[in-house]
Amino acid sequence: MKLVTLLSTAALLTAPLAAGDYDALGKAMRSAWPQVSTVAVVCDSASNRGALDSISAAMPGMKLIVVDVKGPQDMGKALGTLGTRRPDAVVLVAGDRIAGDGTSAATFLIQRMAAAKVPTVSTTEAGVRQGAVLGMGPGTGGKLLANAKVAGVAGVSIPSGASQI
Repeated sequence: MKLVTLLSTAALLTAPLAAGDYDALGKAMRSAWPQVSTVAVVCDSASNRGALDSISAAMPGMKLIVVDVKGPQDMGKALGTLGTRRPDAVVLVAGDRIAGDGTSAATFLIQRMAAAKVPTVSTTEAGVRQGAVLGMGPGTGGKLLANAKVAGVAGVSIPSGASQI
C-alpha cells in the first residue's frame, strides 16, 4: 500500500479545468459541511488517475489524501492510514474495482468511517444506498441524495433540499 498526498491547488495546475463528475458533489459538500478541509480517497490510484484529478479540481482549497490500494487485503492498512491522517470526509470513486460503489471493501470503509464520525460521499445513488451520507453526480441524475441514518451515525447534517434514501 502506498500513500500519496496532493494539495488541491497544485493538482489544479495539471488537471483539466473542464467540469467533471465531482463538481456538483464538491459544491454540495462545501455547502453542507464548510468545515471540511481534508478529503480522502481510497482507490487503486493507477487505474483512477482521471477521477483523482477530477476530485482535486472539484474541491479547490481542500487537501486531498489518496490512499492507494491494490486489493481488498489492503483495506485494513488503508483504515489505519485514515485513522492517523484524520480526513474530514471520504469520497468514493464509483468505478474503482477495489473500493468503488457496490464493493464489499466500500461497505467496510463506509461503516468504519461513519463509526469514526467521518462521512463518506459518492457520485451515485448506489453509493448512497450502500451508506454514503451524500451523493450527487452522474449516477444520481444530478439530484442531491442523502442517507439520514448514516448521517446520524457520522454526526453530520444533511442539506435541506436533499432527497432522502
